[in-house]
Amino acid sequence: MQCALRTGHLLFCAVPSTERALAVSAQLLSSSCSSGWGIRTLADHQTRYNPMSYHNGSIWPHDTAICAAGISHYGGGAQVVQILGQIYEAAHHFGMRLPELYCGFPRIEGQGPTPYPVACLPQAWSSGAAFMLLQAILGVRIDGRRKEVHVQRPLLPIGIESLSIHDLAVGEALINMEFHRIADEVVVAPLRHAAHGVRVLAHL
Repeated sequence: MQCALRTGHLLFCAVPSTERALAVSAQLLSSSCSSGWGIRTLADHQTRYNPMSYHNGSIWPHDTAICAAGISHYGGGAQVVQILGQIYEAAHHFGMRLPELYCGFPRIEGQGPTPYPVACLPQAWSSGAAFMLLQAILGVRIDGRRKEVHVQRPLLPIGIESLSIHDLAVGEALINMEFHRIADEVVVAPLRHAAHGVRVLAHL
């Protein structure tokens, strides 16, 4: 199986069966596809692989986030927490400004990701990766027409015990939500939602 990012995009669109999706997820999370700083555009054993290539082995934060959201859709939330940690640490090395892409060299302890020489920094769609990754691990899905917020098996980033979301748009309403780690679980506490007719529904 090849690790071109389009396979991860299929997960995001919920195209494959669960069995095939789990196989694709495992491949994307393997050391061949994941450098430790995100998911490569190509696996390191593929013929065209070059970690310094624009599309043939580099890491694009927004594509990594799309793949992670797809992995989460098939129950891989714990793996997405790890991906979020990798992207956050990469952002830290770039002054908290995620670039368009960076090189796909394997992660080495004590060293940061290798910059791509002419990458845009910062990049608008890369900045959105953090929010997509957060949505994936929190399991949040919004149905604006029905004024519903669905939360399924939420998780929190490593080292974070609570997280607040303010002014989340649900149709024309704005609501606040809080997530708290309690023992081995994460619970959601919706705030300021009933008056706006918004329902927050938690799913196990």
